[in-house]
Amino acid sequence: MRIATWNVNSVRARRQHLLDWLARDGAPAIVALQELKTEEAGFPLGELQAAGWHALVCGQKSYNGVALVSRAAMVERLRALPGDAEDTQARYLEAELGELIVACVYCPNGNPVGGEKFAYKLAWMDRLARHAETLLATERPVVIAGDWNICPTGDDVWDERAMAADALCQPESRAAWRRLLWQGWTDAWRTLNPSPARGYTYWDYQGGAWQRDHGLRIDALLLSPAAAERLTDSGVDRTPRGWDAPSDHTPAWCTLEHGA
Repeated sequence: MRIATWNVNSVRARRQHLLDWLARDGAPAIVALQELKTEEAGFPLGELQAAGWHALVCGQKSYNGVALVSRAAMVERLRALPGDAEDTQARYLEAELGELIVACVYCPNGNPVGGEKFAYKLAWMDRLARHAETLLATERPVVIAGDWNICPTGDDVWDERAMAADALCQPESRAAWRRLLWQGWTDAWRTLNPSPARGYTYWDYQGGAWQRDHGLRIDALLLSPAAAERLTDSGVDRTPRGWDAPSDHTPAWCTLEHGA
């Protein structure tokens, strides 16, 4: 079973890209989508259903928004990260397919460092870590897939010095990522591609970043122990980033052996 994550940076703008990508041979069985930038009414649910897909959508007007798209029907578990009833940002969606639990996350960017947005980022990551512990306690195969807005190490950024002041590379951001790994989560791509391998998933639109391969690895899939023991492959599909009018992100994926 192949599971992918893709920040589409506006599903309305990238609707045809999404449909074309899902129609290709080797398309994943489950896809976590982020930054929809639309409410549920603007999501191409009808077109996906016509192509044989099921979808769960947690949208928000103009900003954020997450979705899970699957070949098999899903049962929704959560559409908001627990821990703050006043947080209305659409950044978390969780569902199950049989024994498998899949969560889609769109973690806060956090810039500028030192301001309210950075504080929100760290508080959100704290809430995620606390919820992640409850997911581990199920002892089920769980995949948390999404745009983490964190470069875990220096090997996940094209130039540490250029990104030194960015929220994605701050010690506090990286500590929040390590907290999840220390709980027992496995970073699918990094596990199969040890440092210093670089698997960028994001390239800025400015400064010829894509053409110069000045990228960041900020999109990832974390696996619970029961899912990690079934991991057979993981990669980054750079093709959509080279299309006309692309998202600034490209899909990352992992494959779990049959049974998940």
